[in-house]
Amino acid sequence: MQAIPIRSLAVFCGSKDGITPLFREHAIQLGKTMVEYKVTLVYGGGNVGIMGTIANTVMDHGGKAIGVIPQVLVEWERQHNSLSELFIADDMHSRKKKMYELCDAAIILPGGFGTLDEMFEMITWNQLSIHDKQIFILNSGGFYDHLIAHIQLMQKERFLYEAAQERFTVINAPSDMIKYF
Repeated sequence: MQAIPIRSLAVFCGSKDGITPLFREHAIQLGKTMVEYKVTLVYGGGNVGIMGTIANTVMDHGGKAIGVIPQVLVEWERQHNSLSELFIADDMHSRKKKMYELCDAAIILPGGFGTLDEMFEMITWNQLSIHDKQIFILNSGGFYDHLIAHIQLMQKERFLYEAAQERFTVINAPSDMIKYF
């Protein structure tokens, strides 16, 4: 995987907050840590949910935040108008592709179907050698425990080409990212 420090990090996360306060707290902690280590945020471009929380945290603390939002979601996720840069993509696929181009690595925070879609596409593209970017899963309060267990089952049943830990790293706290910055 990647040997150079991460200078830009794609953050895939929910456009809603969820009900567990830790999810939002972790987004704030990660945003502050990214600013401290001068890591640019690349994210989905919205101003709501965990997505809005991390962007606001980065911007409020003097960091750089780049948003990429598809036209279809401008109304739904309400584009963030105070970012360092905002790209409006034609569609979801173009959004993900642009985010991959702009980042050195990616981290997955709690979220819904869209977050999982982004995570699995990133992992799949890594497996297919379309990119070699490091992928992290922030398992806030065990949010991804069941998914990780299912991925381990996929590995046990030999549906994966290599060990799952070859494609992503699970961390439990935003501070775990410091050694990669």
